[in-house]
Amino acid sequence: MAVLANVVLQVPAGIEWIIIIVVIVLLLFGVKKIPELARNFGKASVEYKKARIEADKEIRRLTDDVTMDPDRKKLEVIANSLGIDYVSMTDEEIRNAIETEINKGKKSPD
Repeated sequence: MAVLANVVLQVPAGIEWIIIIVVIVLLLFGVKKIPELARNFGKASVEYKKARIEADKEIRRLTDDVTMDPDRKKLEVIANSLGIDYVSMTDEEIRNAIETEINKGKKSPD
């Protein structure tokens, strides 16, 4: 018994608390209920992350709408309709890409 007490005393304080919490959880919920609790916790964690990502996207969209130049917004709408990836482009690059796409459509097949 004295050896067990020495081992417990040598364990870092964080591990002791983890062991105590695990024992309490086992006593309260039982062995069969723990996997279900872990699954539910995992699902809740995933839902929280999804909601946080969606909230970040919505905030970014709202701030972009407020601060975005109306001309830039029009360029992005046109570029998007033509299938141009405009995210990392400047306004001038978007204009050139739009012009190129339009000219491709105007060329008649020979």
